[in-house]
Amino acid sequence: MGGCAGLVECAGGQRGVSSGRPALAGAGRGHRGGLGHRFPAAHRLTDCLKRRTPAMALDIVRAYRTVHTWTGILTGLALFIAFFAGALTVFKDPLTRWASPPTARPPLVLEQGPSLVARTLAAAPAAAAEFTLHLGKGEAVPGPLEWRVTPGAAPGDEPPHDSLGQRHYVAHLDEAGSLKIEEVAPSKLAEFIDVLHRVVGLPVDTDLSRWIMGVVAGLYALALLSGVILILPTLVRDLFALRPEGPIRRFWRDSHNLVGLLSLPFHLVMALTATVFAFHDQIYDLQDALIHDGRLAALWHPPAPPLSDLRPLDPARLHPPADLVAQARGLSPSFEPTHLQYLGLTGPRPVVRVWGQDPQGIASRALGGFVAFNPYSGAVLTTEYLPGHQSAAQTTISSFFALHFGSYGGTPVKVMTFVLGLAGAWLFYSGNLLWIEARRKRQGRDVRILANLTVGVCLGCLCGIAATMGAAKWLQGGGRISPSGMRVFITRCFLGAWPGRFGGAPSGPVVICWGWALFWRRRCL
Repeated sequence: MGGCAGLVECAGGQRGVSSGRPALAGAGRGHRGGLGHRFPAAHRLTDCLKRRTPAMALDIVRAYRTVHTWTGILTGLALFIAFFAGALTVFKDPLTRWASPPTARPPLVLEQGPSLVARTLAAAPAAAAEFTLHLGKGEAVPGPLEWRVTPGAAPGDEPPHDSLGQRHYVAHLDEAGSLKIEEVAPSKLAEFIDVLHRVVGLPVDTDLSRWIMGVVAGLYALALLSGVILILPTLVRDLFALRPEGPIRRFWRDSHNLVGLLSLPFHLVMALTATVFAFHDQIYDLQDALIHDGRLAALWHPPAPPLSDLRPLDPARLHPPADLVAQARGLSPSFEPTHLQYLGLTGPRPVVRVWGQDPQGIASRALGGFVAFNPYSGAVLTTEYLPGHQSAAQTTISSFFALHFGSYGGTPVKVMTFVLGLAGAWLFYSGNLLWIEARRKRQGRDVRILANLTVGVCLGCLCGIAATMGAAKWLQGGGRISPSGMRVFITRCFLGAWPGRFGGAPSGPVVICWGWALFWRRRCL
């Protein structure tokens, strides 16, 4: 494209291109070949057309390079946190089991389920809003029957998206058959890392934080598309051309392009699904206004029966959990139930969801899929979320969720998603380094600030999460710290790793980090 550069500058009135012909004898001052001293050469235009690189292509490339650079700069640090933390959440359940202290509570005996539920609700009526019967036993299972309480929440309020501040209670029957209710402190390590992933390191998991994450995901998609357009002209020649013998910046650029292009489908899925996750409420509102004429809520939640038709519901007359588990297995032989989630047991629309995993199906959640029953009659309410029994539309939606969570294909897919997540974090880190290295010789304040931020945020994130994992295993596992103190401690571990990585440079994120720690201290203590 070097030949076209002269043509572009000439067309813009900046300079011309010499013809290269000898000057004619007797020609006036400045004449070369009788056609003038400076003019756009016809043969250069022909060469450009033959190579199919029109003059305006250079301006287009510059525009896409600018878009790719600045969208990457604006979102790279947030995406580094999201991808590194997200890679760890692929193994959220094993991480929870690893960090959880052992429990001596007996596992659930399904035949005792109705009695356990009835006696628990008589002693703690608030648990009727939502509680879980765990079918298995393990480090991550705090007890046979578990429910959560959100401090300060009124009855009937929706559960918070961020569950880190909730208090956990379990009920079980001892050897003598007596009911035991106690507060427990399950490990919050995996949930804490998941919150970092969902809100790209912002202090709290709120609607505003998720909207910011959605904007970041949208800019991330723009950076992906502009980056692909940039490398298309030299794709075949430079795709696998890793050149370590030249300048180190060129080797980093080759590696950046190779990793980005080979993992492009993965990144496109992440960008699309993250944007939808952030703005799904607004998308549903728009569909409700344009397609459903305001009736979408009624389709999801049918109106409650009239008060005259309501009969008092007695939790002692629940359908046996063992029968519900058998029905779920009968619907799908490859479906393995893990727990039963009871919702609104004494309300107008009681439901129980039998959750489980199906290695042969696609589920829309990392927990797996579920089949919904009436908890009193045992009638099937819906199989729309049961793997293998979904409609075409629901299967399509579940596929996008499964692609984001890596919740399909078993351990090989989880490992692949984990590796791609770590590679994505490196991709954003290397992109910032390329921008910094290109300006090393003329460092301004903006370059120094971004260099400090890149090293501080990225390495601080690595050190902070590593310290958090060690603290969660050592302190909480040994009973050396209270649940509320543990939440403060792991937050400070994550944040305390950042200030030392900024090299003493003035930095706003340091203030934000310690402000976040103070916020968590006030919230948890």
